[in-house]
Amino acid sequence: MVPVTQTGTWMAKGLVCCIAIEVTAAMAESKQDDAAKLARPTPQQAAWQDCEIGMFIHFAPNTMTDKEGDDLSLPPAKFNPTKLDTDQWVAAAEAMGARYIVFVAKHVGGFCMWRTDTTDYGIKDTPWKNGKGDVLGDLAASCRKRGMKLGVYLSPCDRKHDAVVGGRCKTDQAQERYNALYRRQLTEVLSRYGKMFEVWFDGSNIVPVGDILEQHAPKAMVFQGPHATIRWVGNEDGVAPYPAWNAVSRADAKSGVATAKNGDPNGSAWLPNECDARIRSTWFWNTKNAATLKTVDQLMKMYYRSVGHGAVLLLNHTPDPSGLIPEADVKRGDEFGAEIRRRFGKSIAETSGQGDVIELPVPAGTTIDHVITMEDILQGERVRQYIIEARVGDTWRTLCEGTAIGHKKIDRFRPVSVGGVRLRCLKAAATPIIRKLAVYNGSI
Repeated sequence: MVPVTQTGTWMAKGLVCCIAIEVTAAMAESKQDDAAKLARPTPQQAAWQDCEIGMFIHFAPNTMTDKEGDDLSLPPAKFNPTKLDTDQWVAAAEAMGARYIVFVAKHVGGFCMWRTDTTDYGIKDTPWKNGKGDVLGDLAASCRKRGMKLGVYLSPCDRKHDAVVGGRCKTDQAQERYNALYRRQLTEVLSRYGKMFEVWFDGSNIVPVGDILEQHAPKAMVFQGPHATIRWVGNEDGVAPYPAWNAVSRADAKSGVATAKNGDPNGSAWLPNECDARIRSTWFWNTKNAATLKTVDQLMKMYYRSVGHGAVLLLNHTPDPSGLIPEADVKRGDEFGAEIRRRFGKSIAETSGQGDVIELPVPAGTTIDHVITMEDILQGERVRQYIIEARVGDTWRTLCEGTAIGHKKIDRFRPVSVGGVRLRCLKAAATPIIRKLAVYNGSI
C-alpha cells in the first residue's frame, strides 16, 4: 500500500506536470497564431530582395542637350548614338554586382526606346541604324545572352502627349485617348521582349493596367501604382532609414505611393523598399557632371544604408551621347563591386537557426568588425529587437544592437578579437528564424 503522503506528493507532481504541459502548449499555440498574422513575401518578392543590387539606365534625347529632362527640343533626326552597345551596359552591371537592370524605355518626354506603333517620337524615327534600331530589343538580347534580369521603366508622365505625373490628362477625352495609347505601349514592352523582372511606374499611375500586368508580367515586381509589389524608399540618395520595415498596411500598399515612412512591422502587406540613386549627381549624362562621380567610399556608405538596412539598391548609370557608359563610370562601378566582394565575399564563420539565442563559435583570437544577420523572410519579419554579443575572454560583451533584421542587417564596429558570437532576440513577433548569422573582417 502506498502511503498517503507519498500519494499526495505524486498527485501534486502530476498536477504540476499537467499544468506545465498545458502552459507550454498554450504558448506554442499563441506563437503559431502570432506567426500566422505576419505579412510574408511572395517567392518572387523574396527572390527580388536576394538580388540586393540592380542597375538603372537613363538615356533619352536630353542626353544630347545637357538637360535633366526631355523638353522635346531635340528633333528625332538629331538623335544618333552611333556607338551604343548594350553588351557594354550589361558588362557594367555585372562588374558592380548588379543582378538586374531597369531600363528607362520612356522618360517624361515621351520618347520611346523601342519600335512602338503608338507615336512618331521614338527610336524608329531617328537615323540610328537607318531607322531600324530597337534599343530595348538590343538590351533584352544582351541580357538574355549574359543571364541578366531585365526590367523596364515606362513613364506614365508623357510631355509629347500632354500627360503629367501619374499619366493624368486635362480632360476626360484626353485621358481616354492617353489611356489607350499608354496601354498599347505597356503591352508592347511587356509582350515583345521576353520576361520582365520589374516594371517601373514612376510617380504612380492612374492608367488602368492591372489586366495587362496580369497577362504579360504576373510575376514581375511593380514599382508604385495600385498594383505595386515594391515601394520607393522616399529619397533619391540610395539610403533607407532604420528600421525600414518590410510590411505596410493594406491601405498604404493600395495607395501606390507608400514609402519607407509607411513601414509597419505589424502591417498586413509585404512591400519591400527599393533605393534608387545616382552614380553621378544627375540621372542623365551631361558635360558638367563628370567631377560628381561618387567615390568608392561614398558608394559603400550608400550600400551600408540600403542593402545593409534590408533594402535593395538600384544604382543609376547613364550612357553619354555616343551611347556608351563613360569608361570612368564603368571603372567606378567595378571598384564598388570589388569592394563589396572584398569585405563580404567570404565569411569567417556563419550559421543559422531558430529561437531567441543563436550562437556562432569561432576560434579564440578571431578578429571581426562586421556581423551580417538575415531572417528567413519567407516566414515573415519576426525580430523586433536584438543584441549581438561577443565572447571576449570569459565574458560576453555587446558589439551592437538594433530593432529590424528582415532580409539583411549589416552591423559594423571597431575590430575586436573574439572567441564566439551570439545573437539574442530580445523581442520577437514569433519564434525568430535566422537564415544567416555571419562574421567578417573587412579591414583585412
